[in-house]
Amino acid sequence: MSEGALAALDDEQRVAASLLRGPVCVLAGAGTGKTRVITHRIAHGVDTGAYSPGRVMAVTFTAKAAGEMRGRLRALGVEGVAARTFHATALAQLNFFWPQLANDTAPSIVDKKVRVLGQAADLLRLHLDAATLRDVASRIEWRKVAMRTIDQDAAAHPTGLGSLDAGALADLMRAYEKVKDERRQLDFEDVLLACAGMLESEPRVAAAVHEQYRHLTVDEFQDVSPVQHRLLELWLGDRHDICVVGDPSQTIYSFAGADPRYLLDFADRHEDAQVVRLERNYRSDPGILTVANALMHGRPGALTLSSATAPDATSGGVAPVATAYPDDAAEADGVAGTVAAQIAAGVSPDDIAVLYRANAQSAPLLAALAARGIAASVLGGRRFFDLPEVRQAVMALRGASVAPVETTFLAAVRDVLRSLGLSDDPPPAGGALRDAWEARAAVLRLAEEAPEGTTLRGFTDELMARGRDQHEPALRTVTLATLHAAKGLEWDHVHLVGLSEGLLPISYASTPAEIDEERRLAYVGITRAGRTLSLSWSEQVGSPGHGAPRPRQRSRFVQEIGTGNLRAGGARATRAARPRS
Repeated sequence: MSEGALAALDDEQRVAASLLRGPVCVLAGAGTGKTRVITHRIAHGVDTGAYSPGRVMAVTFTAKAAGEMRGRLRALGVEGVAARTFHATALAQLNFFWPQLANDTAPSIVDKKVRVLGQAADLLRLHLDAATLRDVASRIEWRKVAMRTIDQDAAAHPTGLGSLDAGALADLMRAYEKVKDERRQLDFEDVLLACAGMLESEPRVAAAVHEQYRHLTVDEFQDVSPVQHRLLELWLGDRHDICVVGDPSQTIYSFAGADPRYLLDFADRHEDAQVVRLERNYRSDPGILTVANALMHGRPGALTLSSATAPDATSGGVAPVATAYPDDAAEADGVAGTVAAQIAAGVSPDDIAVLYRANAQSAPLLAALAARGIAASVLGGRRFFDLPEVRQAVMALRGASVAPVETTFLAAVRDVLRSLGLSDDPPPAGGALRDAWEARAAVLRLAEEAPEGTTLRGFTDELMARGRDQHEPALRTVTLATLHAAKGLEWDHVHLVGLSEGLLPISYASTPAEIDEERRLAYVGITRAGRTLSLSWSEQVGSPGHGAPRPRQRSRFVQEIGTGNLRAGGARATRAARPRS
């Protein structure tokens, strides 16, 4: 057995990475190194000759995750693996086979579903506002990923949607499909359905795909929808070489059709499946893991995380802090004050994140941080390599690489970036100037981290490769993010705000299944933290001068965690976080 790709793995990870054949299910808890296992497993298969890189398909859910996977594989010396998202994989197959089947190019992709829906509504003489059209677009997306017909959707939702009764909604959906068909267009979900339909109806296409891809790896398997699961079955065919990796406790996309039962029932669906559990956490201090385990205790498929840095996850470490604030403004200011103290103590801003349930919660937090001179970035904005200042820097560095360089590589990069506006001292926090400075500074840090002997040409090649793979550097700013956007990321210091009823869990979560999903969201937020974790909430809605305040209750999730696992923060935290009766 080749030990090269296995040498850096722990015992649990090594077992998972050594299973190269047959159905394999890796239940990987937060921070247990699942991406490491996936990439090292593929590298081990290539090293031993069990896999040919070009015959490996690795699918995941985001372009960023796929890019990170390709980057890690390159670092392990593996090139040629098809590491893509579900949609990118399906679209590539459609574009390749469609001309052969139809003697024509594949249909184009709808870029704005709401616009097409609006045109379909006009044909029906329906006058719908933008919010209703967005809701209809979401319903269409859910219907398609659930593999339901328009009639089946109407039967499942007899009350319709908003001002549209079930009949009018069904008519609008049919009109939308007709507009697309007339224009030879597919929407995002159609790509998966069309690819599945092509594989089902065209045996020679299925045979070609099965011949090309012999080994299938699926990341974040807890998030697969019915249509994605069907597509996986068609990609696999009658073979058994599939490895799925996921964590049922991190299923947070049920609204997009995600169904954790595919992961939980994997061993039942595949009689010869081998199941490996990864529960050794390399990210979080023991106190944080204690909170995470308490929150998910007794939930289906929940893994019990233990610390890789301590023999017992319940011993040692500092317990996370729980703080109640009088109102939302006080909470934002209190969190900003704690962040300021962390930075003053030497913590790098990019090691700090403030996480919340809804986008609207970011505004007071941004204002409170800016008031203290702290730069922050909201996750989910423009991609780093799409920023104009980054594109400008890459082009300028590319131009400089063709001319003779009389200085060192690093000095040359620094000179180019200074010519574009990078100063030694950053502008004040907040605003476009500071954002541009942070972007250029991130490019300089990449140069500082480059291996010895790197040239300007090689550096720009690497920047362009990172851009294609969406392998983005960290900005030296505090990160603000929704819990959905934070999934898959980590920070040393995390502040989880808004832990009150109506925010987390969100007000429209009413059924047990919906509450469970909100709990998993909280779990995702908690397990993003490495060294410290703070939980906070406000005791009333509103703030002085902004209307009559209304009382607010702390989240039931704080009570489920138990105050024995939390430290009281602030003057009012002891009362707010009293033990369960």
